[in-house]
Amino acid sequence: MYARGRQRRTAWVAVLAILVVAVTTAAGWRGVRRPGTAVSGFVSAHLAMPTTGRAAIGRPPPSPPATLRFAATAAGSPVLSASARRSCPPAATACADLSARLTWLQSDGTITYGPVRMEPGLPRTPRGTFHVEWKAGANYMSTEYHEPMPYAVFFAPGGIAFHGGSLTVRSHGCIHLDIGSARYYHDHLPVGAEVVVF
Repeated sequence: MYARGRQRRTAWVAVLAILVVAVTTAAGWRGVRRPGTAVSGFVSAHLAMPTTGRAAIGRPPPSPPATLRFAATAAGSPVLSASARRSCPPAATACADLSARLTWLQSDGTITYGPVRMEPGLPRTPRGTFHVEWKAGANYMSTEYHEPMPYAVFFAPGGIAFHGGSLTVRSHGCIHLDIGSARYYHDHLPVGAEVVVF
């Protein structure tokens, strides 16, 4: 009797350990999600845990009510409007929609990063088609305003750049990004790349 109880307890501990590893792995994959990646969609669709406590591997999760879908879109990943997509030509590598406060990277019209939230320096952020002129590192400081401009990617006259900064305080004309997005833009926008601001 004692041996059988111990075997059951050992089996339950093993099952619990496997579930902990699976859930931790799934949470880790979801935590490093970049917009547009397939891994996060696979994890959320195939490793969803329903309220019954059983894994729903192989079954997509039930659709949330419309109000929850709207809240997730509003609080989660931003969505581009059809007019924003039309305003960004396929030749552009980076686009910034000043009215929606969104920016993204693309290749031949296909979004490769974003859209992500940004804070422009209205009314000083210029609209138009520009090209990346030069880039600065993580510790760059504005020579005009004496403020940090980490991972600056300069693309317009007057020192206008994408760079890390506040998403709630307007810039002096630059486009503020969160620090992770600023670093990504810095690493993936080559000098000469086309930037469209509208």
